[in-house]
Amino acid sequence: MAEGLRAPLAPALHRLLRRAVLDHATAEHRRRFLPLVHVGLPGERETVFAVRLDEPTDHALRTDIVSAMVRRVRRPGPTAMVWLTRPGALEPQDVDLAWLAAARSAYGELALPLVMVVVNRHGWRDPRSGAECRWQRLRPRGGS
Repeated sequence: MAEGLRAPLAPALHRLLRRAVLDHATAEHRRRFLPLVHVGLPGERETVFAVRLDEPTDHALRTDIVSAMVRRVRRPGPTAMVWLTRPGALEPQDVDLAWLAAARSAYGELALPLVMVVVNRHGWRDPRSGAECRWQRLRPRGGS
């Protein structure tokens, strides 16, 4: 069975992913910044971990970090998703794959379904399926 997101997305998930991109685009104006791992729901409760390149991690530590983040935001309702915000194009990078492996392990241990995307200022991409959505000019909508 194929992993990751497939079109068409449920409208609620599409809104959450759009919100993740919009929040990142409006909050981060620098060209260079640390990648951030987010766990939660965009626009709602979330926890964030800065990925410092000078502080190397291994798979086990990254898995523990994601597990702790999930436990911190877990509540009744939709399962917390994972999104990695970083500079650059949406094409896969080593940092994406390292945190995807950790998220897979953590969500597997917790028996939760995983939704994970990589986000930049212009869109999102699922590193498992390659599904993506990009915008030329993303602007807030009324009520979102």
